[in-house]
Amino acid sequence: MAHNIDTALLRAFVAVADTGGMTSAGRLLNLTQAAVSQQIKRLEDTFQQPLFERDRRRMRLTPRGERLLMHAQRLLAVNDEIWGLMMSPEFEGEVRLGAPHDVVGPFLPPILKSFDQAWPGVRVSLVCSTTPLLLEALEKGDVDLTLTTERTCGVDVETLRADALVWVGARGGRAYGCHPLPVSIGDQSCAFRGAAVQALAQARRDWRPVCELSNMEPLLATLLADLAVAPLLSSTVPDDLEVIGPEAGLPPLPRYYINLYLPNAGSSDIANELAKHIRTQFAARYYHAA
Repeated sequence: MAHNIDTALLRAFVAVADTGGMTSAGRLLNLTQAAVSQQIKRLEDTFQQPLFERDRRRMRLTPRGERLLMHAQRLLAVNDEIWGLMMSPEFEGEVRLGAPHDVVGPFLPPILKSFDQAWPGVRVSLVCSTTPLLLEALEKGDVDLTLTTERTCGVDVETLRADALVWVGARGGRAYGCHPLPVSIGDQSCAFRGAAVQALAQARRDWRPVCELSNMEPLLATLLADLAVAPLLSSTVPDDLEVIGPEAGLPPLPRYYINLYLPNAGSSDIANELAKHIRTQFAARYYHAA
């Protein structure tokens, strides 16, 4: 006798596994926490075994849940592919998304992947630069929408996430204690440069530049080599580096915001759809109160 698996239950299961919680999965699926919990229970009842271990911090997969996850993702991918083949896509063409270098790796991969699955007929071109240059590109029409990192949030700015700007260096490193302080800080268009320079000036801390390129690869290389420290958003700090605490004597840095911009003169339907997708994914995966 054939047994059919409800893909809605699998989608809830994958969302909880990806986000680590019922509430965040509910935001991702546009469902209540109770509805997601009920779907997980139905799936566990279907297989007659627990799929998650529940603790106070997050939901963790059981060994059986880990076994199911890969197959569930594959089944959902086939389901979505069939749906895309049989239904004429609403959106086709290309959309150009701007993003600062430092937010690409930590935030965009799951967003771009899920958008591609939802709209396979749309090509996303990623344009990486610094915030001032990305806003110029948006004004000129060189990108269709852009993410930024700024000290600004408010009524006229669509803020996706608030984050702390922190000093970062090598694990167990000594660069923070050097005089003058060696700093990798990006070029003149770097969104964090002005805040870092101002903080050092107010603290009367002498410093010297090490890497002045707004490119994450050489900047991170100087940190890993313990040649410098750098200001980064706390959520973007790689695992092989560490945040330098206040006991090191470096001046505190201001809070920053990841914002989303669309053109003032109106945006395309594809850009609006990608913007909607980014908002949903940030709310589910990366929400942090301003």
